Amino acid sequence: MLKSYFKVAFRNLARNKVFAFINIFGLAIGLTTCLLILLYIVSESGYDRQYKDASLIYRVTSASGTAIARQEKGWAAVPAPVSWALKTDLPEVAWSTRLMKFPGVDEYLLSSKDGKEKKQFYESNGYYVDSTFLRVFSYDFKYGNALTALDLPNTIVISEQLAEKLYGSDNPVGKPITIGLRFGNFDYTIKGVFRDKDRKSHIPAHFFLSMHNNDMGPWVQQQTNWAMTSIFYTYVRLRSPTDVGKFQAKVNAAIHQRAGADLKAAGISRQLILQPITSIYLHSDLDYELTPVGNATTLYILGSIAAFVLLIACINFMNLSTARSAKRAKEVGVRKVMGAEKRSLVFQFLSESILMSGLALLLAIGLAQLLLPFFDNLTQKPLQLFTAPDIWMGIAGLTLLTGIVAGLYPAFYLSAFRPIAVLKGKLLHNFSALTIRKGLIVFQFTISICLVSGAIVIARQMNYLNTQSLGFKKEQQLVLSLQSQVAQDNFTSLRNELRKIPAVSSVTAGGSYPGISNINDLLFYGEGKTVKDVIDISLVATEDDYFKTLGLTFLRGRDFSRANTADSNGIILNETALRQLGYDVKTAVGRRVYYDFQGIHATMEIIGVMKDFNYESLYSPIKPLGFTKYLWNPHNYIIASLATDNYSSVLGTVGSIWKKINPSLPFTYSFIDKDFQANYEKDQRTSRIVGYFTVVTVLIACLGLFGLSVFSAEQRTREIGIRKVLGASVTNLTLLLSRDFLGLVCIAILIASPLAWYGMNRWLEGFAYRIHIGWWLFPLAGSIAVGIAWLTVSLQAIKAARSNPVKALRSE
Repeated sequence: MLKSYFKVAFRNLARNKVFAFINIFGLAIGLTTCLLILLYIVSESGYDRQYKDASLIYRVTSASGTAIARQEKGWAAVPAPVSWALKTDLPEVAWSTRLMKFPGVDEYLLSSKDGKEKKQFYESNGYYVDSTFLRVFSYDFKYGNALTALDLPNTIVISEQLAEKLYGSDNPVGKPITIGLRFGNFDYTIKGVFRDKDRKSHIPAHFFLSMHNNDMGPWVQQQTNWAMTSIFYTYVRLRSPTDVGKFQAKVNAAIHQRAGADLKAAGISRQLILQPITSIYLHSDLDYELTPVGNATTLYILGSIAAFVLLIACINFMNLSTARSAKRAKEVGVRKVMGAEKRSLVFQFLSESILMSGLALLLAIGLAQLLLPFFDNLTQKPLQLFTAPDIWMGIAGLTLLTGIVAGLYPAFYLSAFRPIAVLKGKLLHNFSALTIRKGLIVFQFTISICLVSGAIVIARQMNYLNTQSLGFKKEQQLVLSLQSQVAQDNFTSLRNELRKIPAVSSVTAGGSYPGISNINDLLFYGEGKTVKDVIDISLVATEDDYFKTLGLTFLRGRDFSRANTADSNGIILNETALRQLGYDVKTAVGRRVYYDFQGIHATMEIIGVMKDFNYESLYSPIKPLGFTKYLWNPHNYIIASLATDNYSSVLGTVGSIWKKINPSLPFTYSFIDKDFQANYEKDQRTSRIVGYFTVVTVLIACLGLFGLSVFSAEQRTREIGIRKVLGASVTNLTLLLSRDFLGLVCIAILIASPLAWYGMNRWLEGFAYRIHIGWWLFPLAGSIAVGIAWLTVSLQAIKAARSNPVKALRSE
């Protein structure tokens, strides 16, 4: 019996090639979309799940009292003593550990000797960790013992990829390696190699350095203040599952008992918050994240698109199957007269639906494999089709479900025909079927218009971020990072040589620059106030010509001057800082600000007022910002303003100067506009993905509309012939055949517009600076949908209208 079902199904597919192609191709595109998006969602959702007992590991984050009151973001790290206190005071904690990314250290200069060959290069993503780190986090070691690898001072564990880069296939355990920092070179011993292939973690480490060492170690040991230096990412591993809410309250009670005096002296309050590590990558949105994290909203958007694309493909199948019911009505009538039961007819139509779904799946696999390299490039994820059996079980189940759902309504609809009425030709324009068919068309285009509107809004927001004036000159700004002590020592020589290049208009240096993370800050308060009134001001150390090079605008006061020794105690503040301090921009110059740090009460004089500008990305509002001359090292980065577009020539000259002055160091560079642009990469990627899949959604909707227009033209063959004989023009007939479909699309516009407005307003809330959604957007999206629908329908309508009426009437 089953063989008979599929035999008949194949015959029907062969007899109705256009119908079969539209259904199979539409379902294939829907399944391909689902498959690719599902691979991406599974990849993004799989972060930090490889650790043993991952459900027991939490990151300890913090939020100040003022931030909580203002509903601002918290901070991803905490002060140094917190980890020790958690392990000491709370029996629920089996292990606690710290990870530190030292401020301003973006890359480390690694030097090693393999025989006579010396290798030296910069490597990013290196972190200082406690010896307990590998007891909290389980890493798969290729060489060495994970439990003891970091017990000794100045030890390092490296990734398998870094080991191959340094030593090829040799075992590097026990070999020395030199770590170059801005304040010296330090010798470490390799104690282990961990496997990092396909490892997904919010800690994308290439190597771990023991925090007990002779470079950072002495400084770390001095960090005993409970309120300051919140740069230690702290993790705990609990002994057993517990109520996180109650445990978090217990953590805060214990810490406040120890930290109360320091917090009071600093004039701040702080609350600690526990984050499950499995939720950090997708759901954390804190300041000072270890690395850029993912976005759960993006996955919800993509998952919705995948579901809607597949749903629209199913709707196409249902619409076309019910619309073509007249073509098979006599078949159903004859089968019923011959004794066929309703059940066997249902199975017949369901088998055809499942067969088409199976064929669509085979086509989808081929399409997915063909498109995967393009999709990998789009998402920046190395996805693979055949490495996750659970995904394939899901896709197989999804395909079967698609076949059943897509064929269920047509099966029951067709099998319910009365044989006498069918054979007499008294069928078949069932009002309910026609209404459902029109409703499904409206639904399809409602979704399509929502996606078109969303794609336009996202693209406009990304363009706004790219073109918005940030308040400083970001174009043609070359940055050289001085990551080693040798580069720091040679700063003056390098700066002087760069100034001699004709294409370089200005050269300066700073401890940081716009577009990258800067966490140097102090808590200041103004005249007539106390430590209880502090505000957090980020600080940037600057060299001569910093403001000139970046094109920053002074509202009051002046730049720093080497001739004025008092400037060592001077500070330049932005407008936001002055407002929060309670000062007026016009009278702020000459007034004083104060800070208390490690028992020292210090005073600084305001010598200049800087016009507000966006030092960070446009996700964040402008924050209090200050510039100093001597408080921190101003030589972390050299910034050269270029006066030419011939970058290759300038970079060649700069590279030659670098090699001349720093012959032992690799030459690396970046541009400020590119670094700033990196802040928006994930959303730009989302914009492109949504744009592509919006096109796919509209394509599938139009594919169904095309099929229905073909059927409509076939059903009205006699009417078209008579109208042409009576003198109707091709234009009149085209409008006649298109009118009903375009009316349904217009209804979809009315439904989609408020839905799209609400959804995109919610998405835009994640940006401190965002576009306004104008009323014109929805007519535009609707016009696009109407234009595409009209083009789809009119092609078939024109073909039908140009047919020979004599032939049409004769065939009737």
